[in-house]
Amino acid sequence: MNAVKCEKRIYENKHNHEREMSKKTLLKTVTAIVGGTLAFGVLRGSRNKPALLKDRITAIINARIFNGDRVIDDTTVVIKGSYVQAVGGEVPSGATVIDGRGATLMPGLIDSHVHTDLDGLRDALLFGVTTELEMNGRWTPRMRKKIAERSDIADLRSPGMGLTPPGGHPTQYMSSSNNLLIRLFFRYPTVSNPEEAVKLVDKRVAEGADYIKIFIEDGTCIGFPGLPVLNDETLNAAVKEAHHNGKMAIAHVTTAEGGRRAIAAGVDGLAHLFFDSQPTPKFADDIASSGAFVIPTLVTISSAVGNNASALAADKRVSSRLSQKWLDSLSRSMNVYPEGKLEDAFAGVMALHKAGVDILAGCDVSEPIPSLGGLAHGASLHQELQLLVAAGLTPIEALQAATSTPARRFALADRGRIAPKARADLLLVDGDPTTNISDTLSIRAVWRQGVQLKK
Repeated sequence: MNAVKCEKRIYENKHNHEREMSKKTLLKTVTAIVGGTLAFGVLRGSRNKPALLKDRITAIINARIFNGDRVIDDTTVVIKGSYVQAVGGEVPSGATVIDGRGATLMPGLIDSHVHTDLDGLRDALLFGVTTELEMNGRWTPRMRKKIAERSDIADLRSPGMGLTPPGGHPTQYMSSSNNLLIRLFFRYPTVSNPEEAVKLVDKRVAEGADYIKIFIEDGTCIGFPGLPVLNDETLNAAVKEAHHNGKMAIAHVTTAEGGRRAIAAGVDGLAHLFFDSQPTPKFADDIASSGAFVIPTLVTISSAVGNNASALAADKRVSSRLSQKWLDSLSRSMNVYPEGKLEDAFAGVMALHKAGVDILAGCDVSEPIPSLGGLAHGASLHQELQLLVAAGLTPIEALQAATSTPARRFALADRGRIAPKARADLLLVDGDPTTNISDTLSIRAVWRQGVQLKK
């Protein structure tokens, strides 16, 4: 649903050479602005990053520990350098000790559906989201490497640009863009047949894509009815080629028909819960039997049916961490499918959950603009957890959907759990989110790769 971010990413990378221009010159063109700002920001941040001391030891004591799967009996976690050295046991001599009394320590959160940039990655980490999984965008290998080395922004995975037919989603956002350069000159890469799909998948893999994104969007639920979609032959070829390259194929869908086509083609996951209708028992079983996961993006569905997130924006735990433009964005809604009901999406989540489908937490946040209202990096993932609980998941099941489950499904073996040798991507919150999910917002401290985020 969010395509503005992919427009920005194309220009960021297409014109990186312009980042050496003066600020005044950069302001003359959108391409120079985004290209220079993103690339320079990545490199500047990496130069200013404090050196990771491999022998530095931190001990968090007296904390309730949710390890990604369950609450455990141990109350101490020892960090050495970038990794968890021990769970439980004695505090090493010379360790920096942090008293977690009254708080819960959990793995850093994973947002399984975003469209991001450096500011988004920075905001995400402020809210304890240590990894963002992008679902359409483009980053150069050099940028990806620098992001991985930093500890002041969230980590990133990306599919590159997704596959869509000529005129298909998300190209409609470009033809209706307020930016003249995008309207007149930018052309989103598209595919018209199986051969082109295979070539584009191979190109994405060569560019370093972590997984492959495929759009199946007819526009019914997003305010653009009648959009062209990939035919079955092209869809099947894209999924098959992704698997041939050892990559997951993840489909954007918002309708049940799109979901059925995606599952029939053998995709590994749905990037949204379809919300034009609830899944039939048979279709829920079909999704479960296929092994596909679903990222419901309930916060996006809520915005699409006309609900804003003004209550979230008014929460001091949120407003203290976000800029005014993002708070304003949270207070708006997309309202592109007012006939829809959030309660139907809740029922759909529970039908899939009961059928055995893995549910992953993601919010589909992109830009702070009116047409994409109701969302903000970091904060919206916490609201997604709240909505998953409102739908019927237990707080622990919701927490799993943002920690161990996405780590397992996206083969992120070094994170999503608190265990020896795991990355020290950690979130310490006051209270007990395993019983009161809203406590995830009561953030006391965040660590990425063992480095505590400065307040």
